[in-house]
Amino acid sequence: MTALLEKALAELSKLPPPQQEEVAAWLLAELGDEGQWATSFAKSQATLDSLADEALAEHRAGLSESLHPESL
Repeated sequence: MTALLEKALAELSKLPPPQQEEVAAWLLAELGDEGQWATSFAKSQATLDSLADEALAEHRAGLSESLHPESL
C-alpha cells in the first residue's frame, strides 16, 4: 500500500461510521467501474483495430474530410 493511500485511510478512520460506509461504497463503486471499462476496452480491441485500419485506408484513398473545413 502506498503512503498516500495509508494517509487517506487514516483520515477516513477518523470519520463517523456512517460516513466511512459512504466513502467505502463510493470507492468500491469507482473501482468496479474502472474494472468494467478495462474489460470492455479489452474485449473491443479487435473491433477498434479493425475500425482504425478501415479509417486509415479511407484517408489514404482520399475519402476523408477535414473536421475543420474552414482551416483549409
